[in-house]
Amino acid sequence: MSKEEIKIPKATLKRLPLYYRFVDTLYNSNVDRVSSKELSEGLQIDSATIRRDFSYFGELGKKGYGYNVAYLLNFFKTTLQQDMITKVAIIGVGNLGTALVNYNFTVSDRMKIEAAFDADPAVIGKHIGKIEVQDIERFEQIIEAQDIQIVILTVPGTAAQSLANRVTKSGIKGILNFTPERLTVPSGVHVHHIDLGIELQSLIFFMKNH
Repeated sequence: MSKEEIKIPKATLKRLPLYYRFVDTLYNSNVDRVSSKELSEGLQIDSATIRRDFSYFGELGKKGYGYNVAYLLNFFKTTLQQDMITKVAIIGVGNLGTALVNYNFTVSDRMKIEAAFDADPAVIGKHIGKIEVQDIERFEQIIEAQDIQIVILTVPGTAAQSLANRVTKSGIKGILNFTPERLTVPSGVHVHHIDLGIELQSLIFFMKNH
């Protein structure tokens, strides 16, 4: 069964990187096999959900045996294209943008911020680590030359939609949006919204009610 033959739920796809990181940790700890119960305990995801998620991709394990860790790792690496480096650009190099460039996805050596853009002349030309902040006017030229695949937006909300329009016209298919704006994009373009205010409100709610 392939992803082309059945529509994988978005919730399942969002959990795949969690599975990958956990299985990678097991592999590096010389663990040979793991059960859905052990995966459940380690990830805090119920085992029925894990088994259902895995079932979309065929027989990944055997009843009574569990899952071969090396096989799972290779599967997730291939499924998530972790054997390829995903190149990322960031637009908006204020405090948050600078922090993200400095962090530069050290959680994974398969994703890397390769370019940073801003419209402020006081910021353009500055270096954050090894990355020089480029003028946004050079955006299309640079992302094509560097084969950028994903863009992170950390700009004021008032500029978010116009920049999203520009980003999608350039052929970018993935946007990670740190602005409070809900972006309108063409079909085929995927946007993940990261609203820190909402995340904090949710955290406070759960702290008070659990």
